[in-house]
Amino acid sequence: MAAEYDEQRGGHAAEGRHPDATAPEQAAGSPSAEQPVDPKISDPKIADAVAAAEAAGAHNGESVRVDSWIWAVRLVKTRSMGATACKGGHVRVNGHNVKPSHSLRIGDEVRVRHENRERIVVVKRLIRKRVGAPVAAQCYVDNSPPPPPREAVAPAGVRDRGTGRPTKRDRRDMERLRGMMGGGAGRPRER
Repeated sequence: MAAEYDEQRGGHAAEGRHPDATAPEQAAGSPSAEQPVDPKISDPKIADAVAAAEAAGAHNGESVRVDSWIWAVRLVKTRSMGATACKGGHVRVNGHNVKPSHSLRIGDEVRVRHENRERIVVVKRLIRKRVGAPVAAQCYVDNSPPPPPREAVAPAGVRDRGTGRPTKRDRRDMERLRGMMGGGAGRPRER
């Protein structure tokens, strides 16, 4: 079966292998021999990247810090932002606020409040190094509510091109639209 598949694809046994297939001829020390490839991953490049990420991840009971993991799966932009979010109480694991050094396990629910949105994810794989977005999506189950729709805001203060500088009256109208002047016709009075 595997030989027919390889002949149809025109590749060698290692290159043209279907992602579901196991690799008995690979050495026992190689990363893909230790971890079976997830059958849900259809793209071989993503499957290889997931295997490489798992090889760089935790092995044999080693732990991964929560700040490092949320950075590695691209929930925050930098590891220091992950640590700051933990210190500020914006990261919860299984319902408890955690320190940046908290150890994660597979199956933990991680809630991250970041940029006015809460992400709720369940850990599927423990990785330490930052990976690409398609690979990162394979490392967790996303249970987050959909993002709120972007508000259709009328652009305040947009002027036609070539009309010159705004007059004092135009500036007052723009400020009134933005709510800067308290809604009155003139400047707010000081008492």
